[in-house]
Amino acid sequence: MSEGLFDEGLFGATDEEKAERLAANAPLAVRMRPATLDEVVGQDHLLGPGAPLRRLVEGATPASVMLYGPPGTGKTTLATLVSRATGRRFVALSALSAGVKEVRAVIDEARRRLVRSGESTVLFIDEVHRFSKTQQDALLGAVEDRIVLLVAATTENPFFSVVSPLLSRSLVLQLRPLSDDGVLAVVSRAIADPRGLGGSVVVEPEALDHLIRLAGGDARRALTALEAAADSAVASNDSVVTLAVLESTVDKAAVRYDRQGDQHYDVTSAFIKSIRGSDVDAALHYLARMIEAGEDPRFIARRLVIHASEDVGMADPTALQTCVAAAQAVQLIGLPECALNLAQATIHLATAPKSNAVTTAIYAAMEDVRKGMVGTVPAHLRDGHYAGAARLGNAQGYRYPHDVPEGVLTQQYPPDDLVGRDYYHPTPRGAERAVSERLPKLRKLIRGD
Repeated sequence: MSEGLFDEGLFGATDEEKAERLAANAPLAVRMRPATLDEVVGQDHLLGPGAPLRRLVEGATPASVMLYGPPGTGKTTLATLVSRATGRRFVALSALSAGVKEVRAVIDEARRRLVRSGESTVLFIDEVHRFSKTQQDALLGAVEDRIVLLVAATTENPFFSVVSPLLSRSLVLQLRPLSDDGVLAVVSRAIADPRGLGGSVVVEPEALDHLIRLAGGDARRALTALEAAADSAVASNDSVVTLAVLESTVDKAAVRYDRQGDQHYDVTSAFIKSIRGSDVDAALHYLARMIEAGEDPRFIARRLVIHASEDVGMADPTALQTCVAAAQAVQLIGLPECALNLAQATIHLATAPKSNAVTTAIYAAMEDVRKGMVGTVPAHLRDGHYAGAARLGNAQGYRYPHDVPEGVLTQQYPPDDLVGRDYYHPTPRGAERAVSERLPKLRKLIRGD
C-alpha cells in the first residue's frame, strides 16, 4: 500500500488533498455528477414541487425507493443527493460484487449507529435486479424497521426482477431518458465547468449534434464520448473536437433493451404493430433494434410466422411461406447473415394486404366449442374403416365431391346445431377478394339454399 502512496504522490498529503487528487483523476462523468438538486437535468416529473423524489431528497419523507430507468439518467446521483441533503451516512453496494454477508454487515453497522448516535444510513444498491431472491430477502427486515433507507437502482423493470415484499416496502419511481435538450445542457456544462474540461476544448456544432444523437438520452454515455473525443483532440495538439474526431472515437449508439423485461415486450409490440399498420420503415427500425440488442433471432422468426396468419392470412397466402422459409434460414444460417432473411419476411408482411379474417374465424369457432356447441358428428362423415362401422350406420350415405364435375355438392358437414353458422368472413383485400366472391356460392351449393 505504501508503494501505491509514493507512486501516486500522495504520501504525507492531507485527506482533503488526497480526495482532490483522486477526484481530478476520476472520469468526466463522475466529476460532473450534480452536487445539488438544482444541477440535476431532466426527471422534472419526479423533481417538481411536492413530487415524491424531491421530498425524499429534501428529507421530508423517509421512504425507501426503487429508482428504475435506463443508464445515464441520474440514479446514482439522486441516491447520493438523498444522503447529502438529509445528513445521513451513505453506503453504496453493487449487486455485481456484494453478497448476503456484505448486506448484513452494512445493516448491523447501521443498527449500531442508529442506537448509539441516532445517525441514519442510506444504503444504495446499484443493479439491484442482479441480487438473488435470498439477497433481496435479506433487506426486508431492515427496510421494514427503517434501520436503513434503501435507495435501489435498476435498469430493468423491478416488477419483473425484484421480489414483491421489497417492492411493497418501497416507492417505485421511473426515471426517463434525457431529452436532446437535457443531454445538450449536461454536455455544455461539462465543456465549460472547471470540474470538467474547463473550456480547454471547443466542440463544433456538427460534432455536438452527433454526440447528442449517439447518447440516446444517456448522460453518462454522452460525457464518456465527450471525454474520449477531447482527449483525442488534445493528443493531436488541437483544441477543437470536430465531427471527424468524434466519429473516430465513438461509432455506435447505445441500444436500450432488456430481454426479460419491458423493453423486450415494448419493442416486440411496436414491431408487430408497425407490420400490422403497413409501416415497413418503422418495422425495419424495430427489427434492427432487436437484432442489435442481441435478441434471439428464433424468437423474431416465430413472431413473423404467427403474424403471417394473424394479420395477413388469406389476403396474401404466400406471406406464410416466406416467413416459414425465413424461420428455416435462421436455423440453418444464424446471425449475422439471417438478418437478411428476417428483413425480407418483415418487408413482405408489412407491404402485404392485411386481413385478420383467419384470426377471427378460428377464435369464433373456438369460442362456440368452449360454450359447448359441439354436437354429434353426422353419421355419414364418421370413420367407416373398421369392422362393424357399417352396422353402426357410420360412413353410410357419404357423397364423394370428386364424383361430380364441379367438385362441390350439397351435403351436411357440421353438427345439426351448427348448420348455417358462418365463421370465416373474408375481406375484399388482396388475394382474399377472390375468396370473398367465391365463398357465398360455395356455401349456397353445399347447404342447398
